[in-house]
Amino acid sequence: MADQRAVHLVRRPGRALSAEDGVGALLAAYHLRTEAEKGTPVADPDGLPDRYRAEVSDPGAAFADDVVLVAVSGGTAVGCLVVTAPVDGRSEIKRLWTEPAFRGRGVASELLGAALAQATESGADAVRLSVWAWRTGAVALYERFGFTVVESWDGRDHLVCMERAL
Repeated sequence: MADQRAVHLVRRPGRALSAEDGVGALLAAYHLRTEAEKGTPVADPDGLPDRYRAEVSDPGAAFADDVVLVAVSGGTAVGCLVVTAPVDGRSEIKRLWTEPAFRGRGVASELLGAALAQATESGADAVRLSVWAWRTGAVALYERFGFTVVESWDGRDHLVCMERAL
């Protein structure tokens, strides 16, 4: 019998996402946690800023031109990551999230490794991302994968911008 907690990755063009993919629920958890960490907690996705609520309600439209990587265990989505199409030779990684019960098992590392492969396949020369400074575990993960801090392209306080050449 297969281990129901085993995780495999699925790569989906953003426009091909459906409600059954579970990505909307993962994005909701990601954004709700982020808003709470920023000191502006909201009770449910309806309280999220419009931009984030749109991602949760229709990830297929929000990420139509991107590739979404989904970690699946026992038929349930337990992690996700978005890789944008290259612009000026650079892809961006967004929305890395792993369900808390699956943390510490290498899911985020698998998603990140697959994202770098996707960016390479799509012709990117570099990958960039931004991460909140208080997410020290995520910053350390990105550093292990060769990302370095670069000058910010985003004016929000406490946001760390990182990049890695491919």
